[in-house]
Amino acid sequence: MVIAVQPRSRTAVGALAAVRLYSFRHFGPNWYATVMGTAIVANAGVALPADVPGLRTACVAVWALSAVLLALVLAARATHWIHHRDQARAHLVDPAIAPFYGCLSMALLAVGIGTLTVGRDVIDESASVAAAAVLFGIGTLIGLCAAVVVPYLMVVRHPVTPGTASPVWLLPVVSPMVSASLGPLLVPHLPAGQWREAMLLGSYAMFGISLLATFVILPTVFARLVHHGPLPLALTPALLLVLGPLGQSTTAVSKLADVAPGAIAAPYATGFGAFAVIYGVPVMGFALMWMALAGSMVVRAARKGMPFTMTWWAFTFPLGTCVTGAEGLAGRTGLVALEWLAVGLFAVLVTAWAVTGVRTLRGLFSGALLAAPLQK
Repeated sequence: MVIAVQPRSRTAVGALAAVRLYSFRHFGPNWYATVMGTAIVANAGVALPADVPGLRTACVAVWALSAVLLALVLAARATHWIHHRDQARAHLVDPAIAPFYGCLSMALLAVGIGTLTVGRDVIDESASVAAAAVLFGIGTLIGLCAAVVVPYLMVVRHPVTPGTASPVWLLPVVSPMVSASLGPLLVPHLPAGQWREAMLLGSYAMFGISLLATFVILPTVFARLVHHGPLPLALTPALLLVLGPLGQSTTAVSKLADVAPGAIAAPYATGFGAFAVIYGVPVMGFALMWMALAGSMVVRAARKGMPFTMTWWAFTFPLGTCVTGAEGLAGRTGLVALEWLAVGLFAVLVTAWAVTGVRTLRGLFSGALLAAPLQK
């Protein structure tokens, strides 16, 4: 008996294509967190003050994975905007989702940092510098726009009510701080004189934008916790987002101090070096305090049945910035305790990244992470 295989009808093919496109309807900007969380593992591991066999090779592989993820998420987000423009516009006026647009900038910049630090092992140095410069330019422009547009929308369009302050609000204002960390890596590749000084001081300006904006937002987040109690279980991991501006700012001042002697006059270069320690040590202390507080809240939420959501990626990038911050301080002070802190935090980072990555893949293939959010 011969069984003839009938070709799929145009109707069936069209229906299948519609289903595939519909799966992108709820693919929000929070997916850029997968790129950030992966890239930071490579960026933190390559500067680790420990001689671990095969570590650099592993970091190169992780950086390459982050670059692939960036391309995939960019393509998926483009599909979302093309075929689900109504949903994309709805995200912009949703106070719970709009802040995640800052993640696009940080994803580009995090991959850019890795391109200069580990990517040069597999691609030509001139190509790595060019790629990092492009990612810096695009990422910085998007980050500065997000730092203005998202707060603007919160004031004039978003229905923000008392007690709704969230650590997620920090996302659009942290991105300039990531630019302030990538900028100094490009300084040595610029012509001496005005170009280097402009990049140095421009990066310091972005450091200031992000830091002062954080000072405005962070008190509202803590006040929300004190006056309205713990965050919902699914949102509890977002408490670790507070570590982002803390660790990233410590990282930024260390990197800026490293390149200051070749970009600006001696008195200021010396002062930048001192500032890196004077600023970084107390901020790292506060980061550890917040880490303990947020960790306690996460343990509490886990005991109450905290579900897996994309907020678990908050366990990666913010923690990774604390690793790079501790590495920078260890390099400037020579303090062994800071080296051990960096190593310990990196071990936690890799564990968190592996667990979150596996859970994300499981949720992606099952369709749970692409399903419509439950209506309250």
